This record gives sequence, structure tokens and C-alpha cells, in this order.
Amino acid sequence: MNFFQRRKILKKVNFLDLHPVRVLDHQSGEDGKVTLLMPRFKNRINAALFQPPSKDRYIYINLDVFGSRTWLFIDGTSNVAEICIRLLDHFPTELTSLEETHERVTKFLSLLYQQRYVTFHEIQG
Repeated sequence: MNFFQRRKILKKVNFLDLHPVRVLDHQSGEDGKVTLLMPRFKNRINAALFQPPSKDRYIYINLDVFGSRTWLFIDGTSNVAEICIRLLDHFPTELTSLEETHERVTKFLSLLYQQRYVTFHEIQG
């Protein structure tokens, strides 16, 4: 599915009804924060040719507490609205309203989608 078809689908649907799916692997730290593991090369041939042996295979992307918990709640079956409710239950003092949580989570997931760290079930083809 090309960019224009994906954009057309995303324009028609309510963002809170989308079901995010992780694309990258992650590792959890002792403090509960998540680090995303983005491969330097997606193609194995390019990795074999251009990957210096002294460098790590991954680029590490550290998430904050809210981003980490949101990432862990992305299971492929929950939609964005359900993730927001779970975040409100997990952070009752930090997040004050459901509208604020919706705004923060939709901005965060939009950024993750633009960077191709997540995708959505509705646009997978």
C-alpha cells in the first residue's frame, strides 16, 4: 500500500479507533523505561557490507515514563482510546483528564507512525 492510500485511510477514520501495532523491538530497563531498538540497516546484505564490526547493530531510542508505558500498552488488539484509559488508570495524578490524555497519546502515536516505529491494523495490507 502506497503513501497516498494509507493517508486516505487515516483521514477517513477517527484516530482513537485505530489499533496500533509495534514495528520495532524494544528492551525494558530496571526503572521501567523502554528503549526502542532500530536496526541501522534493514537489508541483511547492506548490513553485512556496510556495518562496521565495532558499531552496534541498533540505534537506541530512549522513551520517557509516559512513552514507555504507552509503548508497552500497544499490543495490537487495543485501540488508542483503550490505551488512553489504561494510561489514566496507571497515572492518576500526572494525567488530569481524558481529553488531555487523548491529545498526548495521539500526538505521540502520530510521531511514532511518521518515524515508522508503529503502524496500524487498519492500514496494513
